[in-house]
Amino acid sequence: MTDIEAEFVHIGGLRAYLARPLGGATGGMLLLPMITGIDKQVREYAQDIAGTGVTALVWDPWHGPTADDTPREKLFELMNQLDDEKCLAEMGTLLDHAFGELGLRKVGVIGWCLGGRLALILGGREPRLANVVAYHPSIAVPPAPNHTLDAVELSGNITAPVMVLHAGADTIMSAETFGRLQSTLQQRETGATITHVYPGAEHGFSSRDRHGNQVNADAYALSWPQALSFVKDTVLS
Repeated sequence: MTDIEAEFVHIGGLRAYLARPLGGATGGMLLLPMITGIDKQVREYAQDIAGTGVTALVWDPWHGPTADDTPREKLFELMNQLDDEKCLAEMGTLLDHAFGELGLRKVGVIGWCLGGRLALILGGREPRLANVVAYHPSIAVPPAPNHTLDAVELSGNITAPVMVLHAGADTIMSAETFGRLQSTLQQRETGATITHVYPGAEHGFSSRDRHGNQVNADAYALSWPQALSFVKDTVLS
């Protein structure tokens, strides 16, 4: 494991969390959290990524609150107020910083749940990305009122390699929607498509809160090392 440094930072008026190898790195990942925001577990994700030699920069969807200090009901309220275009603009600011001040040559994106959906959308809009990783993305049909962009449709524009980790018992993204997403990705003219399906695993299986169900814990234990390997292979090569 590479020695790392980690801290909260402010970039263009945005709060973010930065974890990176001591001595720097050439590749990086933009992390898009689930509803928990930049809580302890998301910071651990960033540190795991940094430990592989890849810089991790975490977007803060809530501009401060996290599951560590904020009731889940309040976080759901905040989630329902998210604006897709505003989120993309904030992510663009962080990507500019990653390629600029941080001096990274390759940057990808990884997201969980709501962040998984946004990772696919960002990938469809942002040609600079070296990869897209979507953990159990929250793509509901019909979409939430504030979900103005179609993640499945936009995923067809992604030119980078994509990894999708799907929960077989997901109650937010249906098997039909997952099938459409998989088909859309596989019809792209460029960019590898890697899909994982974890039978019986629930939406959000990567969250420690769901690991009381052994199926979820096992799915996370198998998927995370493979996701880390995919990240390294695509941003450090």
